[in-house]
Amino acid sequence: MPQSINTKVDLVMEGTSFLGMTDYGKIMIGNHGFEFFNDRDVRKFVQVPWAEVDYVIVSVIFKGKWIPRFAIKTKKSGTYSFSAKDPKKVLRAIRKYIDPSHIVRSLGMWDIIKRLFTRKSRR
Repeated sequence: MPQSINTKVDLVMEGTSFLGMTDYGKIMIGNHGFEFFNDRDVRKFVQVPWAEVDYVIVSVIFKGKWIPRFAIKTKKSGTYSFSAKDPKKVLRAIRKYIDPSHIVRSLGMWDIIKRLFTRKSRR
């Protein structure tokens, strides 16, 4: 069983990790970092200290009515994607520890398509 990095827990919620295959488990937000623990396999877990988090990238659909997933971009280890049962509660809990300017929206589908065409015209 992995040792938690948090001494005080603010929120525990059911969630999904999108690292490779989809894993279901618990998302834990506490005073020292973000944690995800798999329900079935104790060896599959993610622990990200708040000092290591660079950005939190949020997918927003229908003008903020629905948030299907969010990603945590770290300074060294890459990007981890997650989904939660109530992502707004999770993001509010993260906002206590991460500067709100580092919580950003991801690009929408039309923004990605527009970017593809504007890049080709520059060449």
